[in-house]
Amino acid sequence: MLSRTADSLYWLGRYMERAGNTARALQVALREAGMGGGRPAQGQGWRPLLLTSGDIGLLQGFGALPDAAQIIQHLVMDRANNSSIQSCIEASRQNARQVRTALTVDMWESVNDTWGQMRRMENAMPNADDLPGFLDWVKRQTILFNGAYDGTMLRDEAWRFVRLGTMLERAENTARVLHAHAAALSIMGPGTAEDYLNWQAILRNFTALRAYQWVYHGRIEPRRIAELLILRGELPRSMIACHARIEGVLDEIATAHGGRRGECHRRAGEIHARLRFGRVEDIFAVGLEGFLNEMMARNIDLGGQIAEFYLHN
Repeated sequence: MLSRTADSLYWLGRYMERAGNTARALQVALREAGMGGGRPAQGQGWRPLLLTSGDIGLLQGFGALPDAAQIIQHLVMDRANNSSIQSCIEASRQNARQVRTALTVDMWESVNDTWGQMRRMENAMPNADDLPGFLDWVKRQTILFNGAYDGTMLRDEAWRFVRLGTMLERAENTARVLHAHAAALSIMGPGTAEDYLNWQAILRNFTALRAYQWVYHGRIEPRRIAELLILRGELPRSMIACHARIEGVLDEIATAHGGRRGECHRRAGEIHARLRFGRVEDIFAVGLEGFLNEMMARNIDLGGQIAEFYLHN
């Protein structure tokens, strides 16, 4: 496979996953803002969402605290923001066009239909009443895309590079969300009613509230949230589940290339081993925020190594 084809497939997976992650995080933030109870609906109240998206500079960039409308516009329709939902869907479609013959009909239709419906909106932001439905639609479209490629593609190199992009983006998002909420997860003791709402919100970012209850059968506790989202392989969005798949896909690609391996394979195995043999007690002993800073840096480094070895030749 040509490196430019692999690059387009990889970024197709990443951008579709990113659009869904942004929609999911915005849904949670809107739910939080609407709960009342003194929870701020603008400015610093959006800080965890902006930390997750990498847009924390918005809190200073407008010269004053941005309100909810400015933040939502930036994350949904701002073409100047490469990670806005609109930008991600446009980038996904552009990458899909470049590798049209490598995609199944179902994959192409899921991407193209999503792009077409976004274009029909004519760059107009959904109003306050329509925004929750719009975010639900984005989530459904990204789930449809994931189902289309997972259920219709041959397990060949094209599938592997889409899968690799999806899993690396998902792993990075999980680390970012946890990092944005590291202070809330480091609380000792039962916590306040507001702490409990924060913990529920973290789980909702991953549609994992019911999964938590199924695994732990008890009250929500911050260390258990961290354990579920970092070290429990049963949860498909946990860091260990994502990195297990990243290492596995890289091994399959290497085997298809006659066993040729590079630094990206070593680093993927190192990250997976760190998670596989990790314990939540050890993570909190060294500090959750420090651990997540390290994991985010490792994810970025791994993405760079993958690009250098496979995508930029």
